Amino acid sequence: MTAPTLDRPTTAAVATRPRRAPRASSARTSAGRTLGGRVRGGLLGLVAWIVGLAFFAPVAWMVLTSFHSETDAATNPPSIFAPLTLDGYANFFGANSGASPWPPLINSATASVVSTLLVLALALPAAYALSIRPVTKWSDVMFFFLSTKMLPMVAGLLPIYLIASRIGALDSVGLLIVLYTSMNLPIAVWMMRSFLSEIPVEILEAAALDGASLPSIFRRVIIPISGPGLAATALICFIFSWNELLFASVLTSTQAFTAPVFLTSFVTSQGLFLAKVCAAAVAVSFPVLVAGFAAQDKLVQGLSLGAVK
Repeated sequence: MTAPTLDRPTTAAVATRPRRAPRASSARTSAGRTLGGRVRGGLLGLVAWIVGLAFFAPVAWMVLTSFHSETDAATNPPSIFAPLTLDGYANFFGANSGASPWPPLINSATASVVSTLLVLALALPAAYALSIRPVTKWSDVMFFFLSTKMLPMVAGLLPIYLIASRIGALDSVGLLIVLYTSMNLPIAVWMMRSFLSEIPVEILEAAALDGASLPSIFRRVIIPISGPGLAATALICFIFSWNELLFASVLTSTQAFTAPVFLTSFVTSQGLFLAKVCAAAVAVSFPVLVAGFAAQDKLVQGLSLGAVK
């Protein structure tokens, strides 16, 4: 007795079967996901705008207050639509007091520019040794650089003051240059190592095979390729040096005091002249803003250069 067999549909029958239409629920699910993604994107964009405006609002308020008179700046609630005037900037440039802001501005520019150049000159070879030609236990070296930033600045203030007083370096721009160079060098080495690690080693090997020496490789290959990273590092070091206040206020007095120290002189025992302080803050911040806008493209490229492997 043979077992019954089941008739299987032929290939032609299978091919002629009508295909089922896609379910409406899957279409609704896809549309819901698209709508949900758009809503989330819109909410994230709104939150980003709110956060950006929250950060920008104090700066805008400072700029607006700098164009008000002292009477309008001291009103409560503030007078947003008060008449505009340049009295605050005139007082900053010494129209009434006779105190010129140019010596502290020149001191800040000298200390910031020279220290930034020294930092780049020292950080570039160090980053080369830690990335392209890594030394033994390079991670320990990087941790040592990072550990120097863990010490609070005020903890080293007294020893530095005593040493500077002993060698007669108080109230000098040279002392600030040395301090700013040592303060910014660790972060510069960290940043430059991240940038130089993105340079293909094959390019450097090809340049060496063509007979280029190490200085030539630095000048013709490494520096042009890592130009955006150098610009980003230089701008950050310049900003840190320009805004430094603690060491400049303690280690300088009359000859080498910087722009932030000069800015604190507007807060007197007679009271806080808000319009004058805001005008001075805008004037002191202007060089940093100009440097940032001038290097904007290089800064964006440099900050994103070592972000993706």
